[in-house]
Amino acid sequence: MGKGPLEVFKFGCYIAIPIFMTAAFVTNPDRLAAIIKNRAYVVYPPEAERPPNFEELVELRRKGKKD
Repeated sequence: MGKGPLEVFKFGCYIAIPIFMTAAFVTNPDRLAAIIKNRAYVVYPPEAERPPNFEELVELRRKGKKD
């Protein structure tokens, strides 16, 4: 029937549009930085105080036994 050319066109669009959009954003670093800054999906909270590591825990336990 007549679906062949339409399918070729759709497949061409599926392939070409991402390639052209990638080329458009990567060639302009300022635009890419603005998009990344605008689309910050994950915003991490400020880093809190870290828990003691193994050596510090062992030292705390030794101090607790001496008291």
